[in-house]
Amino acid sequence: MDNREADWMLSIVVPVMNEEAAIGDFLAAIDAELGGRVPELEILFIDDGSTDATLGVLREAAIRDPRVRVLSLTRNFGKEAAMSAGLDHARGDAVVPMDVDLQDPPALILEFIRQWREGGYDMVYGVRGARGEDTQAKRATAGLFYRFFNRLAESPIPSNAGDFRLMDRRVVEAIKRLPERNRFMKGLFNWPGYRACGVPYARPARESGKSKFNYWKLWNFAIDGFVSFSTWPLRIWMYFGAVIAAIAFLYILLLVGRVIVVGNDVPGYASIMTAILFFGGMQLLSIGILGEYIGRLFIEAKQRPLYLVAEDSLESLGRAGDGQ
Repeated sequence: MDNREADWMLSIVVPVMNEEAAIGDFLAAIDAELGGRVPELEILFIDDGSTDATLGVLREAAIRDPRVRVLSLTRNFGKEAAMSAGLDHARGDAVVPMDVDLQDPPALILEFIRQWREGGYDMVYGVRGARGEDTQAKRATAGLFYRFFNRLAESPIPSNAGDFRLMDRRVVEAIKRLPERNRFMKGLFNWPGYRACGVPYARPARESGKSKFNYWKLWNFAIDGFVSFSTWPLRIWMYFGAVIAAIAFLYILLLVGRVIVVGNDVPGYASIMTAILFFGGMQLLSIGILGEYIGRLFIEAKQRPLYLVAEDSLESLGRAGDGQ
C-alpha cells in the first residue's frame, strides 16, 4: 500500500554542532506547527562533534520527548556527512532535512506534506524567494554559483533551493545507494530524478547562534559541487590548449615570414618573460585543477567510512528497556 494513503511516519533530520541555545526553540516550533498533524513523528538530531553542551541538551530532550532521537558522531565530520548519517538512520516514510536555527520555517513542512500526499510528488523542496538576512555580496555570489553550476553540471539543481525539502522513502533509499565520500548534498538530492516541485518561501533571520559557514568554507563547498558533478573544469583545458597551439602556430608562421622578408631580429626580454610567466601560470592552474580530481579519487579509493556513530539514543533506550 502507498504510504501516502496509509498511516505513515515523518522523520525530521537535523544536523547540529554547538547549537545548545537553539534546540529548545526549535522543538517548541516543531511542536506548535506539527503536533498532532502527522500520524507519527520522529525528530532525529545528529550531533556532529559539538564541543559545548549540545549533546547534553539533546539527551535531556530525548528523555522528555519520545519523538526525539539523538545520533552522536565520534567527531566533527561536516554537515554533509552528518546529513547523510541522518538519512541512513531515519525511519520515516517521508524525510525532511532542515536546520535547527529556524531559518527553515517548520510551518512550510505542512505544505510539503500536502504536495507529497495530494500532488503525488516524490520530492518537495523549498525555494528561497527572499533572502533579506543575507548580505548583497552573499546573494550575488549565490546567484553566480547556481548559474555556473547549472550550465556546467550534468544534473542541474534548482536555484535558491537548499537542503530544506521533503523526500519520499524511495528517494531516500536511492540517495543512500550513492557511495561517494565527497558529498555535495544539493546535487545528490537532485541526481536520482523522480517527480519534484518547489515551494517558494521567505527565509527569516536566524533565531539564535551564529552560522558555522564563512566565505572560505562556502568557496570550498562550491568547488566540491563543481568537481563532484562536472568534468568541465578538466575539459576546458583541452580547448584552451588547442587555442594556444593554434595561436602559437600562427605566430611561428609570422616569425618565419619576418625573417625571410626583413631578416633576423633579436626578441625583447620583456616579451619572453611575459610569455614564460603566462604559460607557467596556466600550467600550474591546470595542474591544480587536475589535482582536485586526483585528490578526490584518492579519497574515494581508500573507502573510509563517511562517519562513525558514538551513540544512538534509540539503541540506548532499547538496551535500558532490556535490562529492566
